[in-house]
Amino acid sequence: MGLIIATVNMKGGVGKTTLTVNLATCLAKYHGKRVLVVDLDSQISATLSLMQPQDFAKVRREKRTLGQLIYKEIKPNNRIKRTTEEVIQSDICQIPELNLLPGDIDLYDEYLVSELLHKKASNQENCDFSDVWNGFEEELIKGILEPVVNDYDFIILDCAPGYNLLTRSGIVASDFYLLPARPEPLSVVGIQLLERRISKLKNSYGDDSCFKAQLLGIVFILSSGGLFDRYYKQVMQRVTTEFSPAQMFENRIPMDVNVAKAVDSFMPAVLATPNSSGSKAFAKLTEEFLQKVGNSNNLYSTSQPPMNVVNLE
Repeated sequence: MGLIIATVNMKGGVGKTTLTVNLATCLAKYHGKRVLVVDLDSQISATLSLMQPQDFAKVRREKRTLGQLIYKEIKPNNRIKRTTEEVIQSDICQIPELNLLPGDIDLYDEYLVSELLHKKASNQENCDFSDVWNGFEEELIKGILEPVVNDYDFIILDCAPGYNLLTRSGIVASDFYLLPARPEPLSVVGIQLLERRISKLKNSYGDDSCFKAQLLGIVFILSSGGLFDRYYKQVMQRVTTEFSPAQMFENRIPMDVNVAKAVDSFMPAVLATPNSSGSKAFAKLTEEFLQKVGNSNNLYSTSQPPMNVVNLE
């Protein structure tokens, strides 16, 4: 059975998509791993980092996006019933081992979700609405991925910033989550907020649930250098004191304009400019990722308290 990894941070612009697509590509191209990227963000950044806009437009016209799979769960009587296998795009970037479950700019309608869950709660005696919500949240992404989870070594979820339904459902469905961050105060606050909310989310499901997501590691993606190096090191030091070494990635992604420019070619930097400093860093990070996964049973000998970078109470 493949491992499901969520890439997540409360703050946007910290490199979630960049990490997702480059890590996935390295795993497939250089390590022969079967990898599926799932775009859970309505900004479809991961989708457009792996396929041309005209190809996505065609896929969307054919109703072969994640949005159709979610809509099928919300409206079971919908006449268009795509399966997960039918929606997945194969041989992404001409890499046989790399597949994509494309996102959509319209992933779900919050009103329809609320209506569905309200009806379910009303039709059951002595039913708590929160239990119905948790059940739907727990099964949504897990149910979509269940038919194909055995086909892959890794399924990597590119989550939206914030803490919406799909992000929570993705975390609940995952074995591990990656936390990309820039060495900047607001990005670090995003780590703190996410850790607290995941702790509350886990508690809401109780000890008997199948909630198993653990932090695989924090990845620093640097936004600049030069005069800012000393400041960034101070910020990173504040984070490293709150987490065990096993919860930090030693390899960090340097500032590299080639990583940003790769977006213009609609492919990951590791394919567009494989010899750039950023691409080489992603290759090393991928090796460390595989080591961490292999040593996952020993990652957490002691539980870590929520970090206290700033006081948000």
